[in-house]
Amino acid sequence: MTERVVLAYSGGLDTSVAIGWIAEETGAEVIAVAVDVGQGGEDLDVIRKRALACGAVEAEVADAKDEFAEGYCLPAIKANALYMDRYPLVSALSRPTIVKHLVAAAKKHGATTVAHGCTGKGNDQVRFEAGIVALAPDLKCIAPVRDYAMTRDKAIAFCEDKNLPIATTKKSPYSIDQNVFGRAVETGFLEDIWNAPIEDIYEYTQNPAVQREPDEVVITFKAGVPVAVDGKPVTVLQAIQQLNERAGAQGIGRIDMVEDRLVGIKSREVYEAPGAIALITAHQELENVTVERELARYKRQVEQRWGELVYDGQWFSPLKRALDGFIDEASRHVTGDIRMTLHGGRAVVTGRRSESSLYDFNLATYDTGDTFDQAAAKGFIDIYSLSAKIAAKRDLA
Repeated sequence: MTERVVLAYSGGLDTSVAIGWIAEETGAEVIAVAVDVGQGGEDLDVIRKRALACGAVEAEVADAKDEFAEGYCLPAIKANALYMDRYPLVSALSRPTIVKHLVAAAKKHGATTVAHGCTGKGNDQVRFEAGIVALAPDLKCIAPVRDYAMTRDKAIAFCEDKNLPIATTKKSPYSIDQNVFGRAVETGFLEDIWNAPIEDIYEYTQNPAVQREPDEVVITFKAGVPVAVDGKPVTVLQAIQQLNERAGAQGIGRIDMVEDRLVGIKSREVYEAPGAIALITAHQELENVTVERELARYKRQVEQRWGELVYDGQWFSPLKRALDGFIDEASRHVTGDIRMTLHGGRAVVTGRRSESSLYDFNLATYDTGDTFDQAAAKGFIDIYSLSAKIAAKRDLA
């Protein structure tokens, strides 16, 4: 029986060439799988037909936008997940979504191997392969660019030699990955970290320096889930899409950073994630109102570790699953409304309200009606500072 390989297929030059390349290198039949996580571009049926025209024996396409938003972006929002305190895990979140569809296709078609288009120096190769073996330990993984030296020049030559139905136009100077949660841009002149980004590299966001009217928005959450925008019910996908448009129009969510890659190198990345940043900003503020102090303090540690695990390709790991349970429990009372002004590249919270609020006006006020027992504070301070007082007497003797 002929071996079968499932290929993560984008419809672009590299993965289109990879179909025939893999077949020649391994003698296997190739099944192409394309997954829509909101990256835009061509129609899925066009992509499916191209895969077949390039030699795939089967081609599957999946509209996974809602699945991605609810199963992957939402946990990141609830975790306030910002790798290195800045990056909302745009690409890292999409990889496990795609992996699930690749593994399902491999089981359906009796494939023994899964292939992807990643290079040997990035994070995504780890995210794909660690995810695949976590779901199907018996599957093998190959990467033509990494394993068979499928360079861009060779890919173009292969495409022209085989007369494949795909344009071999000059490659963009940038490496771009995008989905509904955001957009990542790297390489080209950005590799010199002294060079400032130029406006041409942005698509999801407008220039925040341009004068425009502020946009006020109210986001409603229920147990950490965005359920309405300006009072109108939304799905998680719709919340992200609407905030992408509105926050993006105000230049919100631009991130230029040098990040620590899993493979050990530092890499300059430029991101656009207007909806993600607006939603995480609102969610964080609602937590400030509704989550008890000690739980909130500990959750911040969990959030950092959760973000690192996802960045490092450990979405399906036991620790990540356990932390999901903690985050869901911590989100039980994160219900209410956050009002924000979107303007000048920033999402600024201007109002909060919640039936689950732990904010007590009568305890917080300094005016008449204050119910805080200030007389109790002196004894509290005496006990609280006792150990430091004893140590000071010793150290100053």
